[in-house]
Amino acid sequence: MFTPSQHDVRRFFCETFRKQRNNEILTPMEAIARDWIMQHPEYADELRDVEAALAADYSVESGKANPFLHLSMHLSIAEQISIDQPPGIRAAYHALAQRLGEHEAHHQVMECLGEMIWTSQRNNTPPDGAAYIECVKRRAS
Repeated sequence: MFTPSQHDVRRFFCETFRKQRNNEILTPMEAIARDWIMQHPEYADELRDVEAALAADYSVESGKANPFLHLSMHLSIAEQISIDQPPGIRAAYHALAQRLGEHEAHHQVMECLGEMIWTSQRNNTPPDGAAYIECVKRRAS
């Protein structure tokens, strides 16, 4: 299993942003990342300087939103939808997207994903995919 470090993730998004600005060829994963980067122009300053990105503190105490976590969650959700894993996420997402639009639906799914991860960590239990799907379905109705 590939487990990138925090710096690997930040470099990936910064490099994708650089390649996009320079009109360079992107890998398939970079192309997906680019699409989400373009939908978040507010992150351009953080993505422009890789050294600053590597040094940035996005702890809760800093009070700054973490653009790399946000973009990573978009990528994770896009992958989940593409392979329908956990089973049912694709249909639940599409129902939500039909009501809210794709980008806002992603943000709603992100809330459910974060809740599932938080609950799993708090209770020291495996992630509950069924609860995750139900959360998305509730938001779609």
